[in-house]
Amino acid sequence: MTRSRARARAAKAWAGRIAAPTAPAVERFTSSLPVDRRLYPHDIAGSVAHVRALVRARLLTRREGARLERGLGAVRRELDAGRFRFLPSDEDIHMAIERRLVELLGPLGGKLHTGRSRNDQVALDLRLWLRAECDALDGALRRLQQALIAVAARHRAAIMPGYTHLQRAQPILLAHHLLAYREMLARDRGRLRDCRARADELPLGAGALAGAGFPIDRRFVARQLGFRRVSANSVDAVADRDAAAEFLAAAAIAAVHLSRLGEEIVLWASEEFGFVELPDAFATGS
Repeated sequence: MTRSRARARAAKAWAGRIAAPTAPAVERFTSSLPVDRRLYPHDIAGSVAHVRALVRARLLTRREGARLERGLGAVRRELDAGRFRFLPSDEDIHMAIERRLVELLGPLGGKLHTGRSRNDQVALDLRLWLRAECDALDGALRRLQQALIAVAARHRAAIMPGYTHLQRAQPILLAHHLLAYREMLARDRGRLRDCRARADELPLGAGALAGAGFPIDRRFVARQLGFRRVSANSVDAVADRDAAAEFLAAAAIAAVHLSRLGEEIVLWASEEFGFVELPDAFATGS
């Protein structure tokens, strides 16, 4: 192993008294980069807001803050363009960005971590990601509702058999059947909005678990990032992931409804039913 590679492995923010470089097998096992690199836009947005709060608290000069913001912008452009070079020692997207910032700015890059722990940083990134995903899914479900309403309106007089246990039971309007999914999707959207509302809380400033230890204006940071409120308890802010579990539940229920609709279309397109014919562009072979 070259000296530069050994230094790269040993240069970790938490190294402290640990003198030996991390074993390659441990680095591979503990790295979360394959999963969390998608958080980089949120990580950088959070860091920019944190820099501004540090300047506001006079923990950084305005010149230092401006240089850090420019450096974060340069890192963002590298990541956007796919030119960012990850190292085995990066561990996660948060450390990768900070490591690159130090490469670009020298010791000033390390000041970004003043008054912040990876604990509240990770919690922040997750909540920013959850808000964005809730908004994106809500928009996608809204467009599907609109499409279902449009098809129902075009075929408002079409009659079809209603089934129970795949046995014809009663006549029903196709529009009525399609609009049942509009109702299901409305509940799905409500669950996503509920999840977003509970996730809309700034954890940054909680530190590792007992606060930042600096006079950082958390409400200022919340305004910068569009959060409606700040967390009330530092331990809760960094130690709980119920917002993620709630999102997974809401997404799973929505997926069940979408699967049900998809399965019905497959069934209706079969020779036994023959209710619909799919365009070739949306069909596959076995």
